[in-house]
Amino acid sequence: VQLQASGGGLVQSGGSLRLACAIFGQRLDDYIIAWFRQAPGMEREGVSCISASDSSTFYSDSVKARFTISRDNAKSTVYLQMNSLKPEDTAVYYCAARRTNYGVHARLWAIWRAPHEYDDWGQGTLVTVSS
Repeated sequence: VQLQASGGGLVQSGGSLRLACAIFGQRLDDYIIAWFRQAPGMEREGVSCISASDSSTFYSDSVKARFTISRDNAKSTVYLQMNSLKPEDTAVYYCAARRTNYGVHARLWAIWRAPHEYDDWGQGTLVTVSS
């Protein structure tokens, strides 16, 4: 599946941005979608994930209560609403996808943070938060 991430930009600390991940060529409701980020010199970090079947959501501790992931299957788009942004949120943000099945859904809580679990990636969108 092809993914296209958008919505990044420059924002002041405390501000908000909404990222979008559009998928092409397949039904969005067949896929688990996750957001990762990578800051310079750092490993890629799982930020949030939304399941395909019941829209269960997962967040890293660093963004919990500030970020919200959602999906609009009719628009084939997953959103990441980012509020109360901090300078440490500065990174390139990537969306990633993998096809779901019962076994994956059952253990999603354990695996969603691992980049190698995803088959397809978007190109990344840069988020810069100034202090």
